Amino acid sequence: MRYFESEVIANQQITQDIFVVQVKRNGAEAAAGQFYMLKSWDTELTLMRPISIFKAEADSLHFMYRTVGRGTQRMARLKAGDPIRLLGPCGNGYPVAEIKGKVAVLGGGVGIPPLCETAKTLRNNGVEVDAFLGFRDVLFAVEEFEPHCANIFVSTEKGAEGYKGFITDLLKPENYDVVLTCGPEVMMRKVAAMCAETGTTCYCSLEHRMACGIGACLGCSIRTRSGMKRVCKDGPVFLSTDLMW
Repeated sequence: MRYFESEVIANQQITQDIFVVQVKRNGAEAAAGQFYMLKSWDTELTLMRPISIFKAEADSLHFMYRTVGRGTQRMARLKAGDPIRLLGPCGNGYPVAEIKGKVAVLGGGVGIPPLCETAKTLRNNGVEVDAFLGFRDVLFAVEEFEPHCANIFVSTEKGAEGYKGFITDLLKPENYDVVLTCGPEVMMRKVAAMCAETGTTCYCSLEHRMACGIGACLGCSIRTRSGMKRVCKDGPVFLSTDLMW
């Protein structure tokens, strides 16, 4: 992990409130499921913002984010050539080196981006991957999964595209050796319960408010079956059976 200043290559608006910022990698490390703390301001805000790695390329890192507050709204105004500060990579990602067999990656909303780099890494490791992507209405990033997945299943809550309903309706955990999920807690709890019924290994990447990103402030601590854990330092990925929902 290191703190460094980089430069924005591009900052593309994907939907009304979804953006992808591409920054120079400057030799920074990146693993599937990890995140970076980002900051593009000096005085108007204090804390950095945790954003998961969407794509890692040889010379750049891509971060997909939704504009929900002052920090991400400020990031949405970034232009090519603007400076940006990064701290990372933070946290422990999915244990991709240990995963074998057939895998399902299941994401909802802004829980979808970190699964793209995860699917790519698994595919490069010779693992067969299916993607289950759930949206409220407007789709994004689906095409980014296509080179890495054997099958892609899509749902929208209003049925504008794909299956009408929740993405968990389409998942059959018994067809997979491992399920990796990221997104709203209610969705991941459902996935974890479904996997428990079939004895399928499940890893959940938690979304949590973070102040420091390095485990110092303890602000993102959660209870697990093996004691208190910090989402930013000990996670964000946890074995589902270790979580005390």
